[in-house]
Amino acid sequence: MKERGLLIVLSGPSGVGKGTVRKAIFSQNTDFEYSISMTTRKPREGEVDGVDYFFKTREEFEQLIKEEGLLEWAEFVGNYYGTPVEYVEKTLSEGKDVFLEIEVQGALQVRKAFPEGLFIFLMPPSLSELKNRIVTRGTETQDIINNRMAAAKEEIEMMDAYDYVVENDQVDLACARIRAIVTAEHCRRDRIALRYKKMLEVE
Repeated sequence: MKERGLLIVLSGPSGVGKGTVRKAIFSQNTDFEYSISMTTRKPREGEVDGVDYFFKTREEFEQLIKEEGLLEWAEFVGNYYGTPVEYVEKTLSEGKDVFLEIEVQGALQVRKAFPEGLFIFLMPPSLSELKNRIVTRGTETQDIINNRMAAAKEEIEMMDAYDYVVENDQVDLACARIRAIVTAEHCRRDRIALRYKKMLEVE
């Protein structure tokens, strides 16, 4: 009996390093499947449908919203972005773990639609370190930095909706903690008991 895969949701405040941690995890010959997002924006040069994104028309996307075919979705700069339920369900049923890196609001949407997922909140070592990371990007005005910090404080207060909190003090240590959490979750009794009880039925 094949064990169903885990939906692993990584999120946290803007600037905490979600993308950096996710890329580092996937560079380590991971068995995780990265969740392919769906979008209504036009493909950029070199992008492949079903590899980089699932490209849809606005009408197709809005139909999926009506049919509740998305785990989460948002509109950004005139285009829709979201996570398709069908792709996630198919991959999980094949016994593969699906890794989703999204913003806090999107993660809360997923929690409602998919409460059995594994929700990990990535924390900065401190608010001053978070501010330093945003400032050193060199791409934000002071007003935007202040807005991001205010939003980050609100998002950190939402960590109660998550199962685990991982501090991103060093990227390699954060990756190791996330891998340890996933390994432990695969050993949880309520996830694997049925498989072993089936073994007792074999003569």
